[in-house]
Amino acid sequence: MTTAPHNPQSLAEAVGRGMYERDYCAQAHGIELLEIAPGYARMSMTVRKDMVNGHDIGHGGMTFTLADTAFAYACNAANEVTVAAGCSITFPAPAKLGDVLTAECREVHKRGRSGVYDVTVTKQDGTVVGLFRGQSARIAGTVIPWTKRP
Repeated sequence: MTTAPHNPQSLAEAVGRGMYERDYCAQAHGIELLEIAPGYARMSMTVRKDMVNGHDIGHGGMTFTLADTAFAYACNAANEVTVAAGCSITFPAPAKLGDVLTAECREVHKRGRSGVYDVTVTKQDGTVVGLFRGQSARIAGTVIPWTKRP
């Protein structure tokens, strides 16, 4: 076990690094962790040819995957294993091949073992392409091993 970082921000950064090392889905889709803090994460992904559907627009499932990934990092940033209990997404505008999408997730409410998080997914020009709301449930365990400082 490693010693816990000095503050919540350092812990969130350590959790982000630890999660990303094992997050083969994010890696396979080119999702990058840009920023993480307690209850917050910002991630990005470029829409590739294999992410475009038969209408020549970004597949909604790919936008969802980016939003869901940011949600996962934000709700696990305190190093308490947290999973999705439910979520929904709205697609106000389409993404296109080559667009760089950024998902920004913020904790809206957290009480006990439950939380609510909002994710906004935008294109490089600021156009909103996804509005995601996730409900989280904390379960047993820690994301990365650590002990409290003496």
